[in-house]
Amino acid sequence: MKAAVYDNPGPPSVLKYVDVPDPVCGPDEVLIRVEAISIEGGDLINRRSTSQVPRWVVGYAAAGTVLSVGKDVTTRAVGDKVAAFSMQGSHAELWAVAASRTWLVPAGLDIAKAAALPISFGSGYHSVITRGGVREGETVLIHAAAGGVGLAAVQLARQAGATVIAVASGSERQSRLIELGATFVVDRLQHDVVEEARRLTDRKGVQLVIDPVGSTLQASLLALAPEGRLVFLGNAGGGKLDVDLWQPMQNNQTLHGVFMGSIFERPSVHGTVDDLLTAAAAGRVDVVIDRSFALEDAAKAHEYAEAAKPLGRVVMTP
Repeated sequence: MKAAVYDNPGPPSVLKYVDVPDPVCGPDEVLIRVEAISIEGGDLINRRSTSQVPRWVVGYAAAGTVLSVGKDVTTRAVGDKVAAFSMQGSHAELWAVAASRTWLVPAGLDIAKAAALPISFGSGYHSVITRGGVREGETVLIHAAAGGVGLAAVQLARQAGATVIAVASGSERQSRLIELGATFVVDRLQHDVVEEARRLTDRKGVQLVIDPVGSTLQASLLALAPEGRLVFLGNAGGGKLDVDLWQPMQNNQTLHGVFMGSIFERPSVHGTVDDLLTAAAAGRVDVVIDRSFALEDAAKAHEYAEAAKPLGRVVMTP
């Protein structure tokens, strides 16, 4: 099969489109013919900084058709359309994934949107609802709101009855965020995010911050009201995740870390993604796709995902 691989970490140009052996379907796995690949933030971080064995197939998320099932698999059948998550291997024509890390794609849902939904909306739901505990009438500040997780968080927080302050840049992105449910959009290039968050809350601060950036954690804490909650779920900004915890302690604030890779198979989390796929198929949430590339152009796709600041996810097709 063809796959996008790298031998040593580095810029997008380290990705090569080559022939590699077909994956073997294990007893608890399904073999998927990949039809759409979602480029996730973790894919970019791994490619930039994580050493692996030669010809490493990067990639967390994809969707396609089941070609075969392992002998212990009873929940999936040949011909099923599934979305899938795993810690590597999606940037390929074929992908062997644990059946417990797949979700049936509802009829009518675009396969690219299905590929992008589990990580973005699964992370958004767990951050806003499960860990963030958002309540009607609260104000939520969402960093990187134009990214996949941010766009999901905006929609889910607004549907929960919260006032949403979305952080993004560019007029087109800001207008789209308003359409998707943001009450206010703060252009981080034009305004101080903390000052704007406090101004918009009559100096009280927000009750919940969703931070997938990492380098903005200190600002997130400064924007937070006493007894507020900060959920951090990534390090898209790079660097160390350093914060001064003296003020959060004095203000009785709560910090929640979210890493979805270890909990997608948890029944409650897995079921939530099923519900979100159904919601997307019914048009109740919108999985935003910015641009699609061919898998053979994976280096260009990664470069675009890193440099162009896309609105939503970048996908690839084999």
